[in-house]
Amino acid sequence: QHLLDIYVKRNDSFRSPFLNDVQLEKQFLSEFPYDDTPDQVSAWEDLSSDLSSSSPMDRLLCGDVGFGKTELAIRASFRVVLSKKRVVVLAPTTILASQLYSSFASRLEKNAVSVDMVSRFRSKGELVKIKKCVLEEKNDVLVGTHALLNDPIYINNIGLLIVDEEHK
Repeated sequence: QHLLDIYVKRNDSFRSPFLNDVQLEKQFLSEFPYDDTPDQVSAWEDLSSDLSSSSPMDRLLCGDVGFGKTELAIRASFRVVLSKKRVVVLAPTTILASQLYSSFASRLEKNAVSVDMVSRFRSKGELVKIKKCVLEEKNDVLVGTHALLNDPIYINNIGLLIVDEEHK
């Protein structure tokens, strides 16, 4: 019954759609150094449709290693950030969080998107600085382990939560 109540409540929920800026998004997509596979094209069309909807998105994206799941997550993040919302990317391990941080930062930062990471590899001073950036709305994408969920500051003004469970 509890699960059914959650689905009913979710079905009645509304959010502002994340509409794409066609010109900026086209330029961003063209910066991807590889050709999209037909499956990537199809998956991006589905994700794009979900993001443009006024219903909360709940999508599971599965694919083999090398499918391009991270690139699709980066594209979705770009669209959400353009709509003035933040993105949180959760990873099960510190190593995967570090890898995701590298991927997101290399694609997004050249487009004026602020990407940062919270992990045990960060000093207390760095974590204080990151929290300050979040509070001052100077952070767009935050990558880290599930420890991010323990501090409400990190999940402030979230438009998209990406959960990467690659190693689980």
